[in-house]
Amino acid sequence: MQKFDVVIVGAGAAGLFCAGVAGQLGLKVLVLDHSEKVAEKIRISGGGRCNFTNLDVTAANFLSENPRFAKSALSRYTPRDFITLLQKHQIAFHEKHKGQLFCDRSAEDIINLLLAECAQGGVQGWQPCSLKAVRFHAGADLPYTLDTSQGEVGCKAVVIATGGLSIPKIGASDLGYRVAKQFDLPVVATRPALVPLTFDEAAWAPFAQLSGLSLPVEIATGAKKDSMQFREDLLFTHRGLSGPGVLQISSYWKEGSSIRLNLVPDTALADYLQQAKATSRKRIANELAALLPSRLADTWVAQGAALGQNWDRAVNEASDKALLLLAERINRWELTPTGTEGYRKAEVTAGGVDTKVLSSQTMESRQPGLYFIGEVVDVTGWLGGYNFQWAWASAFACAQGLAARLQQPG
Repeated sequence: MQKFDVVIVGAGAAGLFCAGVAGQLGLKVLVLDHSEKVAEKIRISGGGRCNFTNLDVTAANFLSENPRFAKSALSRYTPRDFITLLQKHQIAFHEKHKGQLFCDRSAEDIINLLLAECAQGGVQGWQPCSLKAVRFHAGADLPYTLDTSQGEVGCKAVVIATGGLSIPKIGASDLGYRVAKQFDLPVVATRPALVPLTFDEAAWAPFAQLSGLSLPVEIATGAKKDSMQFREDLLFTHRGLSGPGVLQISSYWKEGSSIRLNLVPDTALADYLQQAKATSRKRIANELAALLPSRLADTWVAQGAALGQNWDRAVNEASDKALLLLAERINRWELTPTGTEGYRKAEVTAGGVDTKVLSSQTMESRQPGLYFIGEVVDVTGWLGGYNFQWAWASAFACAQGLAARLQQPG
């Protein structure tokens, strides 16, 4: 049986970063992963350039049953800390939008950085290597025994960094949740997050033809007390809606509830149309096309018939009531998704190991020597680099906690 201080299960962002830090703190570390390639999610993220953090990260950018849980780790390893690491490895990067940082060249730069940090810490890696069982022996020098496809391993601590259920084609699995349940640790129900929304096929038919069209919108969901709102781009698809705004709101959308869209968030459309009525003889669709993509303007005008309205006419011929109804519907388009595109297209998994059984300081669970970091935990960030920053921060907190625990005298 091979012996280690720590075995980290999962060679993604959180797992590799934790391994590198722990190894450089003097621990003997093994990372194992069932996939042949490490960090595949990093490799495909950000269009291949990896949106590795966000300059404006706070705990408010995360969804969790305990929103305050992430504060400690995020405050102790910040975006600036990760930027310093990039500069050490001479990786060029740029800010793209709203604090989002991307590699200039390739996401491979981040993977190479993590592997270099692991090498500096003398970390061993086994890939592909599947975990078959975890056994705990209270009071033993090596309390954990892991049965793997490459043999038996003994260790003092185990870190679960297996990610969530999103994007199964790159090897996502429920292993982390199964390990948690084995040790009677609660798991908050999981669901796809940062995911496109879908609609009833018949109801969506008039808008399916707009697939590929995008525009900036204001998007919201939830009642007043728990409402959430974003201002981002919207993308029409054959089956529903996608784009940054929809991905953001999907994490907060609850099945059976509606979403609200303001398609012209910078314009009080009722006033705009009234002014146009007084000064223009253009058709309503042409007036709308000054504010909306023309195809969308035409589609909205065509929707009037279903409401008993004739919006396919000159703006100066329309009644004030008809223009007001059109403006209200475009400024507040309320619709109810039937579902999402699921884990297949979800960028992350919401839910996960319940934070009430984890230390916010070290990520250790109430099961001694068993830690959970990254996406497997019930902490889900916004779109835009927040989830990677949670991976770095939770991994760093865990590595520091491991070193403090395992290097105590005696």
